[in-house]
Amino acid sequence: MLSETIPPPKCLLEPYVVPHRHLFGPGPSNVPPRILKAGAQPMLGHLHAETVEIMNHIKSGIQYAFQTQNNMTLAVSGPGHAAMECAIFNSVEPGESILIVVNGIWGERASEMAERIGARVNTVVAAPGGHVTNKEIEQALVKCKPVVLFLCHGESSTGVVHPVDGIGDLCHRHNCLFLVDSVASMAGAPLHMDKQEIDILYTGSQKVLNAPPGTAPISFSERACQKIFNRKTKPVSYFLDMSWLANYWGCDGKVRMYHHTGPVSGFFGLREALAILAETGLENSWKQHRDVAEYFHQGLEAMGLRLFVEDKKCRLPTVTTIVAPPGYDWKEITAYIMKTHQIEISGGLGPSAGMVLRVGLMGCNATKANVDMILAALRDALKHCHKSRV
Repeated sequence: MLSETIPPPKCLLEPYVVPHRHLFGPGPSNVPPRILKAGAQPMLGHLHAETVEIMNHIKSGIQYAFQTQNNMTLAVSGPGHAAMECAIFNSVEPGESILIVVNGIWGERASEMAERIGARVNTVVAAPGGHVTNKEIEQALVKCKPVVLFLCHGESSTGVVHPVDGIGDLCHRHNCLFLVDSVASMAGAPLHMDKQEIDILYTGSQKVLNAPPGTAPISFSERACQKIFNRKTKPVSYFLDMSWLANYWGCDGKVRMYHHTGPVSGFFGLREALAILAETGLENSWKQHRDVAEYFHQGLEAMGLRLFVEDKKCRLPTVTTIVAPPGYDWKEITAYIMKTHQIEISGGLGPSAGMVLRVGLMGCNATKANVDMILAALRDALKHCHKSRV
């Protein structure tokens, strides 16, 4: 008989109390009680009839959120990064050309993912806080002849919501699929997958939907499916192979087979989050985020703070980027607000690192009362944090 030689860790012999914090960073957002309660329901087997029914509800909810009739619609078991890899790994083969609009860190990460599978990566780069024009995109399409164009619609690192209209048509005229990341924008800024001719669209559960991280909605057009299911090579990832995931989610008309154990409790939460969105109404959600963002921006400007994105039409309603106040250490500001007010706001990321403060107001967090709370915390921080004479 073997006996234990390592004792139980003392830290696990005491209960751990999680503090309540106002999650006003770029994500995750606070989870409302209704979704927390849904996630605490009894466990089911991942292919039980009830679980399959919940997955079907989720599919319908995603179709509504994305405004699409695509049959190939599901939720990847993982965060937004998993959906990003699923989209790229399935639609691009080694040696093929992909064109990536880099308007922040998510374009940079998409480029690295594509490089790792041996794609020929081409980029069109926007200045931090800006976007590229349709004319620039078309010129790159002609030059690079990509099979896929990647664009981040809601760039949470810079606070930009990138214009989408007309890009899908450009892509299709040049025999290219249009792939859009909407992790930070879905249900917070207008997006219409079918009308805007988007071929692959994905998001995350933990932003506007207010569900826990770990389930990532994604959808593929018929055009995208033609490309994906007529590959010459298998996708580099078994776990993210759409030929398996399509079956697991009942999108191929065949009997569902075991592929992996899905996050069943996560499915409970995602279904409830999509139910809340359906009850609220997508257009109401868009308006809520727009109105709260405008109220926030007015309050910031009244304080003398400057917004990082100068073009008002390109300001992301869900994540606001504020130029770091001159003379202050942004890290001291975020640390002070967390310690004193139990409010999370973040610094910059990628191209905006060291340049901005980022504030996220998504889903249930997008209220004018929360804006007033944040503005008061910022005033307090600017009063008490050290300011240099520079």
